[in-house]
Amino acid sequence: MATLLRTSFSDPGVIPRALPDEAAFIEKAANGNVPQGQRPPPRIKNVQINNQIVKLKYCYTCKIFRPPRASHCSICDNCVERFDHHCPWVGNCVGKRNYRYFFLFILSLSLLTIYIFTFNIVYVALSESGLSICSLLLNPSFTVLEVFICFFTLWSVVGLTGFHTFLVSLNQTTNEDVNIKRICLFLFLLTGYIWFYLFTYRTLLPLTNM
Repeated sequence: MATLLRTSFSDPGVIPRALPDEAAFIEKAANGNVPQGQRPPPRIKNVQINNQIVKLKYCYTCKIFRPPRASHCSICDNCVERFDHHCPWVGNCVGKRNYRYFFLFILSLSLLTIYIFTFNIVYVALSESGLSICSLLLNPSFTVLEVFICFFTLWSVVGLTGFHTFLVSLNQTTNEDVNIKRICLFLFLLTGYIWFYLFTYRTLLPLTNM
């Protein structure tokens, strides 16, 4: 409960928005040569971090250049530093400042689910071994029903914990992992379309001209 409350009510790493004077200065500098009514091109600012050039993207809502690995949450309407995802179960964004509490929450929830599932099985095996399935389901203790519920809950909670453990080992966020998979899917579909086009153009087209 403590990790859940810390995740829900702590600051995920919200980046303060630009002051009105700062936003007006940036807008004036960027829109100087852009006709009125047209949106300016994407704004990118190059900064040097550890002897490497890093591109900072501009947020049109917060009027700031976002630091690396930050993203704008459409639900909270804020830019969050090292944005992971917006979790509806905790009612808050998960970012740089509360990710550790979120990870500890799902880890403790996984251990609790495994504990309940294991001891429910032990209880059924020791005290209900001589009864039929129907009599077990009609048992007022609902122990067998708890076993079924914990079994299906176990896969989702433990799977989520394993997924975030994998991301921690790669030093990635959920948002970055999803974007990488989107790019890979786009390249896969694009490659398949190219091969389909070449096959259609070189194989089927000569047959139609015969």
